[in-house]
Amino acid sequence: MPRPLWTGAISFGLVTIPVKIVSATEDHDVHFHRVHLTDMGRVRTRKICELDGEVVSQDEIGKGYEIATDQTVPVTDEELEQMPLPTAKAIEIATFVDAGTVDPVRISDSYYLAADGQVAAKPYTLLRKALERSSKVAVAKFAWHGRERLGLLRIREGALVLHSMKWPDEVRDPRELAPREVEVSEEEIGQALRLAEGMTIEDLSGFHDEYREALEDIIAAKAEGKPLPAPAGDGKQEKGEVVDLMAALNASVKAAKESRGEDGQDATVHEMRPSKKTARKAPAKKTAASKKSATSKKTRAAKKRSAS
Repeated sequence: MPRPLWTGAISFGLVTIPVKIVSATEDHDVHFHRVHLTDMGRVRTRKICELDGEVVSQDEIGKGYEIATDQTVPVTDEELEQMPLPTAKAIEIATFVDAGTVDPVRISDSYYLAADGQVAAKPYTLLRKALERSSKVAVAKFAWHGRERLGLLRIREGALVLHSMKWPDEVRDPRELAPREVEVSEEEIGQALRLAEGMTIEDLSGFHDEYREALEDIIAAKAEGKPLPAPAGDGKQEKGEVVDLMAALNASVKAAKESRGEDGQDATVHEMRPSKKTARKAPAKKTAASKKSATSKKTRAAKKRSAS
């Protein structure tokens, strides 16, 4: 089991469930050191007091809140731990809501809640089964890392998951970012839905971090003294031109069908207007028809002379 990040309990009415918080995700990013390029020596961040210019050790560093330009109030970890909050060592369930009503924008980090000891097994299982048999999730409050947080409790493959959430006033209003209203036809909406359907998959496990893989290839090549992998492109993205939206949707639907091994011939769902080049071909058909008619008249005249 990963190292617990927090130990406390879930408060569910009169039920108490001892739990440990463990991270639900892992960091696979490639991390770099800051180095002096001339000799590859590590460049570290030194913590220096701006008043006396001395380097400060970690045990000399504490928290302080600036209440005025020249006045800072110190706050100790012990004082924070002794705050009169019911959520100081408890994940206090406040209410339950339908799972579909939670805005994903408000969901932040995710953690697993592990039962802390055998005494937690029964109440842990009780809460898990109650959530499994409903379409609801639990909304809770808990204090962690110097602040009270809002949390969301749900079930994932038999385990309780705690999602840290943003408070309502921490989410910006997106309406000021939306574009002005424009006309979109039902035909375009229908084709966009067909495109979404053609791109739908059932499992996201096939996605992987291609940037990290390419970065690891570069590091391996440099470590072994080999040439760097050839770049995929010049790295510049051309500015797209305004194109016919329906034509782009049709082409996208066809490509999505072909990528899934389906026949993409029926992707186009609307009749395109004939181009000018097509319109100029009409007189040619008429001329061909006239030549055919003239040839038929000559043939009938020859047959009549032969018969006489």
